[in-house]
Amino acid sequence: QVQLVESGGGVVQAGGSLRLSCAASGRTFSSYAMGWFRQALGKEREFVAALSTIGGMTYYRDSVKGRFTISRDNAKNTVYLQMDSLKPEDTGDYYCAAGDRPSTYGNSYDYWGQGTQVTVSS
Repeated sequence: QVQLVESGGGVVQAGGSLRLSCAASGRTFSSYAMGWFRQALGKEREFVAALSTIGGMTYYRDSVKGRFTISRDNAKNTVYLQMDSLKPEDTGDYYCAAGDRPSTYGNSYDYWGQGTQVTVSS
């Protein structure tokens, strides 16, 4: 079992930055690929970014490339999502997830956090 707890959400003006954190406990964190997803009000959950276990391969949805950066600190059992140049369309609940391999599909992940809310005002 892996428990995931997100933090770092909040309200920010367009163009601003936030850093989300996802702290993991349970089985060896470094053995899991990690992903970030988001869900805006009334919309379906969508993939944001993912990070492999070995090699540090990263994957991003097109709309966040160049603005968001996913990273991990295995010593701290934490994965981060640095979000810069935020836009109102980035607003939503952000969830981290852990699984065996990085994927853009939420069903590929076995464990999920409860989410942290991000609001970007125009």
